[in-house]
Parts: sequence; structure tokens; C-alpha cells
Amino acid sequence: MLISVEMPESAEAARAGLRTGAVPLGGGTHLMTRLNDEAGGDLRLVSLRRAGLRGIDVDGATVVLGAATTLADIEDDARLSYLSPCVRSIASPPVRSLATVAGNLFVPQPYGDLAAALLALDAELDVLGAGGVRREPLERIVTEGLPAGELVTRVRFTAPATGTFRFHKASRRRLNSGSIVTVAARITVEDGVVGDVRLVLGGLARRLVRAAGAERVLLGAPLTAEVVAEAAGADVIEPFDDAYASAWYRARVYPVHLRRALLGA
Repeated sequence: MLISVEMPESAEAARAGLRTGAVPLGGGTHLMTRLNDEAGGDLRLVSLRRAGLRGIDVDGATVVLGAATTLADIEDDARLSYLSPCVRSIASPPVRSLATVAGNLFVPQPYGDLAAALLALDAELDVLGAGGVRREPLERIVTEGLPAGELVTRVRFTAPATGTFRFHKASRRRLNSGSIVTVAARITVEDGVVGDVRLVLGGLARRLVRAAGAERVLLGAPLTAEVVAEAAGADVIEPFDDAYASAWYRARVYPVHLRRALLGA
């Protein structure tokens, strides 16, 4: 049962609310749905709407996104056009006008497509805790979670060079659908050979998967259908059943969508 909503005017005030056991509220597109659909105990929310955490800063190749920046903000910014295929695959325009960057980092699979893209871009988080702001790799937070009472304030990453970022999502319909399989990759190819690769999978486990095994297969190899097929079998995946697809189907079609993401065919 929702019993209160605080609207602090700063990140520090928001964290103070979280220290008392309240839950952060960004756009509410996932949290409020859960609140409406699931019975639970008393719930206090801390809204980040007025906490000064919204905005996009691009300085050369360095990109900084405020935690409360909406997906629509990213979609509308021409400087971030490489993220457009990802953002436009998420929900619908009204939802994207509310959903926030930091909120997308913590939704469960098969959601969190922007988180997959940011993880492929080796993003880091500014986290406000008891000792002030510290920098954390997004990969660590995805794996270990965020300590109670701490607040993500910004997301930082280096913009990919032209043509090096790939994003592909398979879903039941174009809008308002969770992922069946999501593939996000930053990959460089020179003379047909993979020189660098960072690959992230969504929809194939209960959290995002850094496909380190596939990366090892691809690195230094020619980018061919045969190599990509080998890479698809190099990681342990734990697909699951839900309303969008069965675990069997997810595992079955993953190699197809990895090939489409990396080869476009």
C-alpha cells in the first residue's frame, strides 16, 4: 500500500529519503504497474522529478546522462542517434516520455534494453552514497545490485565510433513488448577481422549477460556466419518462460538474432 510520496529538491535530499527505507521513483512505468498489480506492505516513494538529475551533456566523445533523463530525451537528441534503434524499441512514445535512464537499469528481464546498450558501451555510474559520489562500472551494479540507501545520479560512457555499435531486439510486436532476445554490441572490424568486441545479451537470463565466451571466439577472427554460429554456443545462458516466449524458443532463436545483429542477415 502506498502511504507517501516525497519530492525532494536535490540528490542529497533524495538519498536521505532512501536511507529511511523509501523506494526511488523515476518515471514509474515499471514500479507503478507492480504497485497496481501486486499486493504488498506499506510503501514510501521518493520521486526524483525535482532532484536535478535530468539532462544530457556531450563533451567530445564523453556522454553524461542524468539519472532522471527520459528515454524520449535520448530519442530526441541527434547527438545520440546511435542509440535510437534501442530507445525506439522500448515500449511506446507515451511510456518513453516518462521512463528514465536509471529506472531502465534496474527493471528485470526481459526489459532493460537501454541497460543492455549502455553495458555494451562499458558505461559507468555516478553513485551517491554515505561517502559522497563515487564511480562504479555498470557491469558491477548489474551483477551485484545497488546497496540500499544509495542513489544513481548519472550514467557516463564514451560514444562509439561510427559504425561500431550494433543493437538488435526480437520481440512479439514493435511497441509495448518485452524482449525475446536482445543483442547489443560494440565491435570494430578491420579487413574483415574483429579487432575489439563487447557483447551483451538480454532476454536469455534473469539478468543481462555479458557474453564473454562469444567475445573470445569473435576476437581476432573473421566476422563470418560460421564464426558467429560458434560464438552463439560459447556462453551459458539461462532462458526462461514468460508471456512473450518460452525458454526453448529463446534458446532456439538466439543464434539467428546474434547473426542478424552482427552481420545484418
